[in-house]
Amino acid sequence: MQLTHELPEGHFFFRACAPDAVTVVDRVLTASLLLAPDRIVENWPVARPGDFDVAAAESIAALEPEVVLLGTGQTQVFPPREALVALLRRHIGVEVMANAAACRTYNLLAGEGRRVVAAIILPHRAAPASAD
Repeated sequence: MQLTHELPEGHFFFRACAPDAVTVVDRVLTASLLLAPDRIVENWPVARPGDFDVAAAESIAALEPEVVLLGTGQTQVFPPREALVALLRRHIGVEVMANAAACRTYNLLAGEGRRVVAAIILPHRAAPASAD
């Protein structure tokens, strides 16, 4: 799904979202990530919504967002309550949604100058078998 045709000035943005990858500006990423207007955290170690724990929430909180958009794949799946509570106790808003919705919403909020972080969970890809 193509999300934008124009290059917003001054921040990272999602250009496209697919079931197993997202494009940030012109770069295709296939592993879970955190995206803030000024920073990309690649290889975020969350491969499924059930993996989202307090440690993962703390890595998001370190980016000091106002709101977190948690993209849980092709469908909305709520993660463990404890991780959400860890963010809410820090007065960080959390919205859980499918990746495509999270990417679109991130682009809108970042374009308005909001301190938003998109936490996008992408399925873990198994390494190709080596030919021995």
